[in-house]
Amino acid sequence: MHPDKTKYFRNDEFWKVIPLWKEIDYETFINHKWQEKNAISNFKKLINIISDITDLSFLEDAQKGFAKAPMAVRISPYLLSLINWEDPVNCPIRRQFLPLASQLLIDHPMLQFDSLAEQQDSPVKGLTHRYPDKVLFLALDTCPVYCRFCTRSYAVGTNTPTNEKISIKASKARWKEAFEYLRNNKSIEDVVISGGDSYRLKPDQIYEIGETLLSIDHIRRFRFATKGLSVVPMKLLTDTEWIDAISRIVAKARRHRKEVCIHTHFNHVNEFTQITKKGVDLLFQRGIKVRNQTVLQNNVNEKSADMIALVKKMSYLHVQPYYVYVHDLVKGTEDMRTSVETAMNLEKHIRGVTAGFNTPVFVVDAPGGGGKRDVHSCEWYDRGTGISVWKAPSVKPGKQFLYFDPLHSLGVQYQALWQRQEEQKAMIKAALDHVHY
Repeated sequence: MHPDKTKYFRNDEFWKVIPLWKEIDYETFINHKWQEKNAISNFKKLINIISDITDLSFLEDAQKGFAKAPMAVRISPYLLSLINWEDPVNCPIRRQFLPLASQLLIDHPMLQFDSLAEQQDSPVKGLTHRYPDKVLFLALDTCPVYCRFCTRSYAVGTNTPTNEKISIKASKARWKEAFEYLRNNKSIEDVVISGGDSYRLKPDQIYEIGETLLSIDHIRRFRFATKGLSVVPMKLLTDTEWIDAISRIVAKARRHRKEVCIHTHFNHVNEFTQITKKGVDLLFQRGIKVRNQTVLQNNVNEKSADMIALVKKMSYLHVQPYYVYVHDLVKGTEDMRTSVETAMNLEKHIRGVTAGFNTPVFVVDAPGGGGKRDVHSCEWYDRGTGISVWKAPSVKPGKQFLYFDPLHSLGVQYQALWQRQEEQKAMIKAALDHVHY
């Protein structure tokens, strides 16, 4: 191993740990179509693949986890191979994508399905206009892999036994309405193309969206948001039509003195391999800027050593660490959330490790539509009740927003108080009473 782990990218045939894939060669494994075809989307597929490398108790736990998961399960062969099958229960990759019923906790009583109120700020379906000069364009509702912690689980993926989704499928009619809104609102300069995941956009769709946005004079920049770089990095190497489409839109934007880049989503250093490096290097060689948005997660990256390693790894590849989000209140993921205090302490350890432009901003995406707030900028924070109060004067002046730490991070007495409705109201009122405009 390289003496500096920051510069080491595993280059072994790690997928051969899966008995079913022992005969799969490198060229087959890095084919994005093979990855798509062999993605694990139901328990029957999972048990067929891992039954020989794990025990019955894990399989039973996973089966119950599939049944209880609010988010549809979809895992790429790449990710499944990277799970530590000697200890899958504690593996940070497994925790993000494969739910175990034994680890699930009761949701916080203040949780709402669309916790960020994106639908409330949608002038047209699939378009969220919250910040004055920026919009979020949800182009489609599918992803190459589904994260357990997806804040858009109200719409992304198929229906599950516990959740029925709204529909934001790719539609020319819906896109036309969104584009018309953008043309008519000259204050908008910035567009995030997400969903779903831009990895799932076909090349002709990338051209359609890119060309349309470039034709609108007042739009100065847009970004294609995708988790693909961390979950199916080989697409960058084998789907030449997709990466060529992105490259041409980026190049044309530069000629028009506009910026187009990729925003991606790495959460742990174990997600990086030599395949990742080759794919990200290719983007860099083509002049495509990549920024990263990490989600802070319990038993994944909440320790300073893990987050520092992640930041340094990304910096080495010229992927700019942009945000670290305090985990949103997402249904079925209470076990994955951390407290605001954890984020505050973590930020102190990260700052000073590397250059400022490679130091992520730790933020709370204020529930109810307040947008991203620096984690140190809360108006009030009661570490006992776990309630933090936020203001967003440039987004929604005069309004206050509340974030709630996970119950498991609180003392026993406060966990008990949150079970009683009258006490919930009293704790919230006390927090708000400390904040005045």
